[in-house]
Amino acid sequence: QEAAMSPRSTETTGYLYVFAAALLWSMIGPFSKNCIEAGLSPLEVAFWRAALGGACFFFQIARWGGLRLPLRHALLFGVFGLFTISVFYSSLQIAIELSGAATAMVLLYTAPAWVAVFARVLFHESLSGRKLLALLLAMGGTALVCFSGGSLAAAPSALGIAAGLISGLTYAAHFPIYLWWKSRYSTATLYAYMLLGGVLALAPFVDFAPTRSAWVWANLLALGVLSSYVAYLASCRSLQLISPVKAAVIGNIEPVLGTFWVWLLWHENFSPIGWTGSALVISAVFLLTLERK
Repeated sequence: QEAAMSPRSTETTGYLYVFAAALLWSMIGPFSKNCIEAGLSPLEVAFWRAALGGACFFFQIARWGGLRLPLRHALLFGVFGLFTISVFYSSLQIAIELSGAATAMVLLYTAPAWVAVFARVLFHESLSGRKLLALLLAMGGTALVCFSGGSLAAAPSALGIAAGLISGLTYAAHFPIYLWWKSRYSTATLYAYMLLGGVLALAPFVDFAPTRSAWVWANLLALGVLSSYVAYLASCRSLQLISPVKAAVIGNIEPVLGTFWVWLLWHENFSPIGWTGSALVISAVFLLTLERK
């Protein structure tokens, strides 16, 4: 059936997949805010996102292969997730609670700038003029977002801003290990074991109260299954149909949509300085996705 699809139809399908992934990722903020407002702590929200998403990844590799690997590799990925997944997921939730979901998503999107730095340090990739410009834009935009105080109508939270920056850094840390191991293991295998490490690290901070409402569980399921696992599937499928550059460019709509949802539902809003900084960060990501190499 795919062989019979025209190139234009194939490309359109790829665009729809990457848009679906960006849409689902953009809902991380709303799903998380609903859970936090219902009384869950940021660390508990992070735990259930990792646990439910990780369960889906394990089901996939158990069903279609990739479950078995040498114990030392399983431990390596688990330990990596113990430190990075737990910090990434929890810092993002803390940023959402303290500085607003819009701020958290913009600061998370500093990750591509960190990836460019990691690529230079670890893989000796050259820093082109485009990359240097993108890094300057990202740093300047981040500074403006931080100085603006975030997207909540409250006193600026230094911890919330720091947590948002840490989420971008720890998210970027996933890419080197993926590049090192992608030739041996599928992304599903890597994330299954990394998420398991994150779950183990976050479990002590969860009280496992059985009194959660259906509304809370619906949001947790959406966060773990839709905004984590299904979004990953859609993103991977898009890369089979269109070029990574096209997918990355369209994926830049994610922080725009994420900001729109929390503005629409919770009236989160940046100051003019914050909006300027957000635009600079997104522009930096756009420049990096256009880098051919």
